[in-house]
Amino acid sequence: MPSTRRQAIAAALAFGVACATGPARAESSYPSKPITLVVAYPAGGDTDALARLFAEKLSARVGQPVVVDNRPGASGIIGSAYVSKAQPDGYTLLLAPSTFSIAQLVLKTGGTSGYDVLNGFTPIVQTGSLPLFLVASGASGMASVKDLVAAAKAGKPLTYASPGSGSPMHILGEMFNRAAGVNLAHVPYKGVAPAVNDVLGGHVPATFITLGPVAPYLANGKMLPLAVASHERSALAPKVPTLQELGYKDVEVTAWNGLWGPRNLPPEIVKMLNAHFNEILKMPEIVSRMAVLGTTPVGGSADVLGKTNAADFARFGKVIKELGIQAD
Repeated sequence: MPSTRRQAIAAALAFGVACATGPARAESSYPSKPITLVVAYPAGGDTDALARLFAEKLSARVGQPVVVDNRPGASGIIGSAYVSKAQPDGYTLLLAPSTFSIAQLVLKTGGTSGYDVLNGFTPIVQTGSLPLFLVASGASGMASVKDLVAAAKAGKPLTYASPGSGSPMHILGEMFNRAAGVNLAHVPYKGVAPAVNDVLGGHVPATFITLGPVAPYLANGKMLPLAVASHERSALAPKVPTLQELGYKDVEVTAWNGLWGPRNLPPEIVKMLNAHFNEILKMPEIVSRMAVLGTTPVGGSADVLGKTNAADFARFGKVIKELGIQAD
């Protein structure tokens, strides 16, 4: 066989092997550049704080920078939609609170500006679970749920703050209104921090919120925890009664947060990230820091997050219709 022909065949075979093995090599090299971790809320909230905590630990494990990118707006829809349209290569991820499941049901956002809650993303891991508390401003003069309900029934115009329309806190507030037979007016904010600031300043008398952002103010008496909306008392605040204990049935909402990628994220990348996060969530310094933020680590398989998301979408979709909840 002539030398030039042998060389041509060898080159063709080498090209074929390169094409066949190229994607596998690319996947095995992940990550080979910085990863962007999107938070669909402003800096300063508990989701943002968790994202920065996880980014630091993940970066150390994978040997690449993990950059937190805040893309707030429309109760998280803007940032979430951005990730849904990203390339499914593992370099654009989303750390989302449970508002992810329900915001569009309230804001009625669809089309190109929204996202497919059930099929538009790849679940990676549920990072945490967060009990929700009813908290009053120390300046409100209300020291118990009984005080709050009595004031509302006496005709005092009262409001409650939430981190945004469609948030679990918003849904909880309306569930509480129904169970208590009152009409606290909803005041939505663009994130946790501004909601807490206005309650702290006495502009809004109460809020439904996770524990982390208000813990310092509970310690100094500037805010008062009135109740927790979980099935049992929280280990994070064991002296605070549940709403169920106080006679308000079926008013249970637990928030969560989880890591997502765009739809069709390769299984190898999902498996790698899930394994890293399950190890990160076991680190003592992570567990203690998450407790400060009012969060209990969850972890487990990617299916845990997928099932939690689907259950919330179904349950709260029904509640939203029953209560006629809409964006303010």
